Amino acid sequence: MTENSSGRPPERHVADVRARWAIAIAVLAIIALAVTMVVLVNDSGQPSGTSPTPGATVTQPGPTVTVTTNPKPTTSTPAHRTFPYQPLWPFTSEADAAGWQQAYRSGGKQPWHLDAGQTALSFTTGFLQFHEIDLIVSHSVQGDDAYVSVGYRPEHNQPAVAAVVHLARLGQGSDAPWEVVGTRDSRLTVTQPRYGAVARSPLTVGGRITGVDEAVRVDVRQTSTGARLGTFCCVAAGGAGQPWSAQVTFTAATDPALTVVASTGGHYQGVEAFAVTAIQNQANAN
Repeated sequence: MTENSSGRPPERHVADVRARWAIAIAVLAIIALAVTMVVLVNDSGQPSGTSPTPGATVTQPGPTVTVTTNPKPTTSTPAHRTFPYQPLWPFTSEADAAGWQQAYRSGGKQPWHLDAGQTALSFTTGFLQFHEIDLIVSHSVQGDDAYVSVGYRPEHNQPAVAAVVHLARLGQGSDAPWEVVGTRDSRLTVTQPRYGAVARSPLTVGGRITGVDEAVRVDVRQTSTGARLGTFCCVAAGGAGQPWSAQVTFTAATDPALTVVASTGGHYQGVEAFAVTAIQNQANAN
């Protein structure tokens, strides 16, 4: 170091030393502030004075703790579900459906009752024994009602719809099973007897049909036995929306509701179209 005649450092050197001390003090202040911010963040899990963004998830250090700031509302089941139809298949009453619910809740038995498509297909191939109609072409669920188009695939052609099966939830709760209650008719219709009418044997059945060289067969069935209670085969019909009619005799009806089935086919396979309606068994009607 070079000194002047008085033995003190030059003025320029003093100024440099003071500047270095000022810089050092400023750096120390910045470091101290940064340490303070880190401590604040670690203590609260987020910067002080802020709140979680709606919908965000906040995770704390250590054991994972998740806080959801806007939980999604749950959809409640109606307190009581009414059933305005005739129960045709697979259950004969709401009490019958409730018995299945209890077994399902205990051990998960027969979960297909909760699938409208599988219920409609089982009704067609199993209960009605229309084994060739083995496709679900389309389906639509509207609240407690479902409409399932079942059909078949003609050789080298697109799937053909044989019927649109109407189903409804039977019973209470979110696990109420699907019940077949009829069909939505188009090519083949059943307009007599009226849906839900009290009827007895012999029974006049009629409607309209569109087709060529058709032969309409009529069956009366009940869920509890599965067998045909009566059959008429067959009435010749055809044309565009032409009327048809037949009379069928049936016996041994015990269920409250009976299934009346009209079917036709013979071009590609045995059954190509069918329609279903429900009647009340006069022996069980009040």
